[in-house]
This record gives sequence, structure tokens and C-alpha cells, in this order.
Amino acid sequence: MFQQLAPLLRQRSVLLTVTSLEEDQIRVNVLPKKLADGENAALTTPMSFTGTAAELDAQLPDAIVGFVASHLELKNTLERAKEEIAAAAKAAQDEARNKSKTAKKAAPVTAPVKRDEQIPAEQPTARGLFDMPAPVDARATQAESDEEAEILAEIKQDEEAEEEDQAAS
Repeated sequence: MFQQLAPLLRQRSVLLTVTSLEEDQIRVNVLPKKLADGENAALTTPMSFTGTAAELDAQLPDAIVGFVASHLELKNTLERAKEEIAAAAKAAQDEARNKSKTAKKAAPVTAPVKRDEQIPAEQPTARGLFDMPAPVDARATQAESDEEAEILAEIKQDEEAEEEDQAAS
């Protein structure tokens, strides 16, 4: 059993607990210890084996081999992923620096503006969101005003009628 744990023990400490359960059952827990605060929690996932003494003698070494192999594979995969991410981040930073350098070189040089000269303001070609269209016909504008006055008069009459109804109640 310890020969199978040796590759994992080279990487980190391992806590083993052995507990007797009901009848002739035994539970063996293999708990890898955390090395650093920022370490991935998957690297400290515990493994628990339960069986009779004969079953554990026969099957525990193979089960530990599989556990240690998957643990080491996960550790290597995480290290590779971190290296690839760091390399990609560095490449992106380098590319951004190169683009900013070429943008500065390619920027056109403009002549300074003299204070006496005035730059003509550009006239907007499209109406803004809150620009009102000029009235086309004065009669249409008058009709709209008359309609608004009628609506306001109706609202006032409705309010007066409601007040009278409330006063009567």
C-alpha cells in the first residue's frame, strides 16, 4: 500500500485514518493535505475505502494506484493550463503594446490653429431626438391647439363632476 502512495507522498503530506465499523468492516480514508491557501481544492479531494480486511488487502493497493494516478494527472493538467493562460496573457499584452506604438507613429500631424482664425462650426445634417419639426401649415397648428383646449376642458368638466358627486355623498 505504501509503495502505491509514494508518488503522492513526494508531492504532499497524506493523512491516513483507519476505522473499524460494524461487524468485520473497516474504513480507510486517504486525505491529501493542502499545501497553500490558493491551491485548487480538487487536489485535496479525499478518498474513502470500506471493506473487510481480506477485501482491503486484495483491492486497496490497486484502488490507491488509480487514486494517485488521477491526482497526479490533475495536478499536471492544472499546471499546464496555468502556464498556457500566462503565455496567452503575455502575448495579448505584447500585441496591445505593439498596436499602441504603431497607432502613435501613424497618427497624422496636424498644423496648430492660430488664435485669430476661427474654425467654422459644422451644421448638423440630421435632426436630433428632441428637435421639433417646423410647422408646415399655420392652420394645422391652430387645429392642434383647438383640440388640446377641448381635451383640457373635458378633463376639467370631469373633475368638477367628480367633486360634486363626492360633495353630494
